[in-house]
Amino acid sequence: MMSMRSAGNHIALPKNMALLGACCFFLSAIEYLIPKPLPFLRIGLANLPLMLALNIFPLRAYIVLVCIKVTGQALITGTLFSYIFLFSIAGTFSSAMLMFTLKRIFKQRISFVGIGTAGAMVSNTAQLALAWFFIFKESVRYIAPPFLAVGLAAGAALGVFCEVFVKRSKWYNDQIANSNEQLVNNREKSLLPTPHCQLAAATQTNLTPILIGCFLITLAILFSPSTVYRVAAFLFLWVIALIFNKAGNPVFTIIVIAVIIAFNLLVPYGYVLFSIGPFKITSGALVAGIHRAVTFQALVMLSKLTIREDLRLPGAFGKLLSESLQIFNKMTTQKIKFTGKNIIENIDTLLMGL
Repeated sequence: MMSMRSAGNHIALPKNMALLGACCFFLSAIEYLIPKPLPFLRIGLANLPLMLALNIFPLRAYIVLVCIKVTGQALITGTLFSYIFLFSIAGTFSSAMLMFTLKRIFKQRISFVGIGTAGAMVSNTAQLALAWFFIFKESVRYIAPPFLAVGLAAGAALGVFCEVFVKRSKWYNDQIANSNEQLVNNREKSLLPTPHCQLAAATQTNLTPILIGCFLITLAILFSPSTVYRVAAFLFLWVIALIFNKAGNPVFTIIVIAVIIAFNLLVPYGYVLFSIGPFKITSGALVAGIHRAVTFQALVMLSKLTIREDLRLPGAFGKLLSESLQIFNKMTTQKIKFTGKNIIENIDTLLMGL
């Protein structure tokens, strides 16, 4: 029979997964507000909890946390049925698995700066590969240098913050102590939430039929070769999203479409429509750019329409994700003043309070 303390540690593991998942959502929401020319461009703030979890969770729990991050992030930002979700999966899983592997192989011989930098580079490389395949084709080489440079700088900066945080955070060091005993006493126990997870008593909406419907609409958009149909689908979904106040800033939508079209025009093909100085605007490149841009934004609008505050997902993972979203909601209502001098103490206060 396991001790009372080890039982408490077993309960703490899913709670900490939900808490760190909520931290991923919170940082992702902050990053979402930062203006950027491309919607899949990330500085990686939401990877910070994944880096902190490297010393706390075993592999199975770590993978569950990664799944919570990508799924909840997509629900919050409205990208579940768009290419951005694929970008998020590819970038997050590639970087998370590399960071976990490096930490297990080199242990204390590798710093968080090295881990963060390596994770950022493999994440951005995976996303550039998808950008080439889905959106930009050969013109991806124009965005690769700044994209990789941003990732390198952001990964190193997050690593520096982690180094400081793990040395000064009481909450983090408490989790390290608990995780060590957890590995010894509960190696074979389930890592998904047990009945201790208290979900909101309010009536919730089953999201499953909505997700199935949106998935079918996604297939209809992706498998239609007609650019005219995709433009019509985008405009229809955009109008519906505007009616329900879920479309976001229309200026940002137009800018994203313009950027995608512009990058496709950098690789001309087809007959020349007109020229702007040395640049030739060709029919094939223009149609391809419009086709990819409206497809991308149609899926984004479809994803935004699935966001529900009262969602309920089936299964143990769904309960854990719901709990993470509830903690995220609490985090957004906390009134804690963060200052440069006491930021670690402020974060500790927030985490221990939650």
